[in-house]
Amino acid sequence: MTTRVKKICCLGAGYVGGPTCAVIAYKCPHIQVTIVDLSKTRIAAWNSNKLPIYEPGLDEVVFSCRGRNLFFSTEAEQAVIEADLIFVSVNTPTKKAGMGAGYAADLAYVESATRQIAEVAKSSKIVVEKSTVPCRTAESMRTILEANCRDDIRFDILSNPEFLAEGTAINDLLHPDRVLIGGLQTPEGLKAQQALAEIYAQWVPTDRIITTNLWSSELSKLAANALLAQRISSINALSAICEATGADIDEVAYACGRDSRIGPKFLKASVGFGGSCFQKDILNLVYLSEQLNLPEVAAYWKQVVDLNEYQKKRFVSRIIKTLFNTITNKRIAVLGFAFKKDTGDTRESAAITLCKDFIQENAQVRIYDPKVSEEQIFLDLSEPGVIVKRRVTIARSAYEASVNADAIVIATEWDEFKELNFEKIYEKMNKPAFIFDGRLILDAERLESIGFRVHTI
Repeated sequence: MTTRVKKICCLGAGYVGGPTCAVIAYKCPHIQVTIVDLSKTRIAAWNSNKLPIYEPGLDEVVFSCRGRNLFFSTEAEQAVIEADLIFVSVNTPTKKAGMGAGYAADLAYVESATRQIAEVAKSSKIVVEKSTVPCRTAESMRTILEANCRDDIRFDILSNPEFLAEGTAINDLLHPDRVLIGGLQTPEGLKAQQALAEIYAQWVPTDRIITTNLWSSELSKLAANALLAQRISSINALSAICEATGADIDEVAYACGRDSRIGPKFLKASVGFGGSCFQKDILNLVYLSEQLNLPEVAAYWKQVVDLNEYQKKRFVSRIIKTLFNTITNKRIAVLGFAFKKDTGDTRESAAITLCKDFIQENAQVRIYDPKVSEEQIFLDLSEPGVIVKRRVTIARSAYEASVNADAIVIATEWDEFKELNFEKIYEKMNKPAFIFDGRLILDAERLESIGFRVHTI
């Protein structure tokens, strides 16, 4: 007999916890779902008409069940006490200092969440690790929980990594390629695994719900992101060869993608990958490999990140060379600041690196992004000793950003940039007018016929 889950609590109302548990509430009206967070501002936003995250389809899901069986609260203790199953979905940033700085994940939030569960629980709980974490995190969570077990209270730990792509997260949750649930291969562990599988089975076909051991589940998440990022770095490495030889990277990618063993996805050359997970997960894998005394494996994965940095630097130096070797006081319009389209998330966005380099070179930077707030942009660009506002202005449209600009740089592949009236833009720019398409989304021939000098990857 499996445990029937009636109440779920999610610790962490961020990009993972919020959408995931909102969809569970949406698809399982018989389950009460409470999402808690320490941030009062964030919870207030989840309870308002303007949610703290922009994600297509999220509003509809949240508004249809909020107040019915979906609740957002700062009362973590109460939610933990009442829940049968708890998702731990807190932030796991890369460590900035100490052992493993720059590579290892900082598990301080995961540990404090686990300790809180252990302290306040008055009945048995299934605890689900939902944050992106390095391999064997569940082991330390389990140690903390088991040290706090009492005769009448037991904790079963599961790993249920998320495979969400920002911009399509709701669709990914409603129609996942797979749901991965890792658990201890003991009778209790298997029973807990089954309880979580039954929740997903309300809308996910059972052949897509994969159960594994705890470690396989944790490593699969890091491995999937590393393999995807590796494809991007591979195609970007080839783009450098294309530019040196006169080959067309889109044609090369198309030809390779038609091979059924390779497939077309994630073979789009660009200024580089961003997002909260790719770089963090690969660096985690590098750190894990080093800890396991596998230096060659560590060096292999590290190269994927190094190549991503190289691609960004290469793009910047090409812009400077093209603009007659100096961009001092030149106006550069940067279109797009989010790391990809259909999200307001800027974590590890290529645009941040580009803009910082432009500021360093004393350019005047004008930025437009349809979904990223002005505060967020200045926060991402702030550096000690640099007065960013002297060099950066935020525009309300792509047209406003490009008035009197010497160059336009496409940094995010928003669909609206393909629809712009480039004749109108060309008229208002300084001549020669340059466009650098960092996302390969524009029709270069058409732009050249207008008069632009176009540079693509």
